[in-house]
Amino acid sequence: MRSAAMVLGVIGGCLAVIVGFFSYGYTEVVNRFGEVEGLLQQVNDPALIRTASFLAPLLAIAGGAMARMRALWGGVLMLVAAGLMYYAFGFGVFTMFPIGMTALAGLLAVAAGKPDEPRAHF
Repeated sequence: MRSAAMVLGVIGGCLAVIVGFFSYGYTEVVNRFGEVEGLLQQVNDPALIRTASFLAPLLAIAGGAMARMRALWGGVLMLVAAGLMYYAFGFGVFTMFPIGMTALAGLLAVAAGKPDEPRAHF
């Protein structure tokens, strides 16, 4: 389960990088060029979108990388990343796979109660 959590967390984090890049870029384009009626409108909280665009992929990738040795810590990081993505971006066609993969990886890592090696979570 730890290996699956690692792979899913890193893949989900890489997909979250793409979502974050475009979300941050969208808020920046609207700031620089202004709103265009019917085409571009600023989001309610650009600071939240920018923060989530930066933090969520980092947490997901770091959690995935930690999942083999520190499954509980990595799982918590990935669950926080999935929650942050859901809160900031919502669940849609471009966010369903990053959120789903990261959340599943977090659950798998937390559920890996018995470590592969004779080592506890702490």
